[in-house]
Amino acid sequence: MTRYLARPPGSTCEHPDAPVWPIVKFLCWIAVSAVVIHFGLGFVSALMIDQAMEVGERPYLPSVTQDEQRLLESDGWINKDAGSVHIPIEDAMRLTVESRLASRTFEDGPAVGTPGSMPSDSSGGRLPERRTP
Repeated sequence: MTRYLARPPGSTCEHPDAPVWPIVKFLCWIAVSAVVIHFGLGFVSALMIDQAMEVGERPYLPSVTQDEQRLLESDGWINKDAGSVHIPIEDAMRLTVESRLASRTFEDGPAVGTPGSMPSDSSGGRLPERRTP
């Protein structure tokens, strides 16, 4: 145990800092625990995947399921009464690009808007906003 020097009469000073050795032991214990947990979880997950492969199951891996893939690559009705359909994702991306390219050209001139409106910063200049000085 550390011995402290006699305190001068009338002083109200604090004791020295906390002992370092318990803090070092605590940090080492946390580091060892983190390493054990890391490798333990890796071992358990690998073991579970190996067991699933032996049984013939497909282990859970976050990916697109066959139903989702079929939905992305096909077309059909979502709601026939409302007239909502779904189309293949490739066609949807192509149509989106074509409609954006054909929407307006620079030869058309500036967009007609409210006097005093300027392109807003948050929309990348696509939407006007009213700015006052």
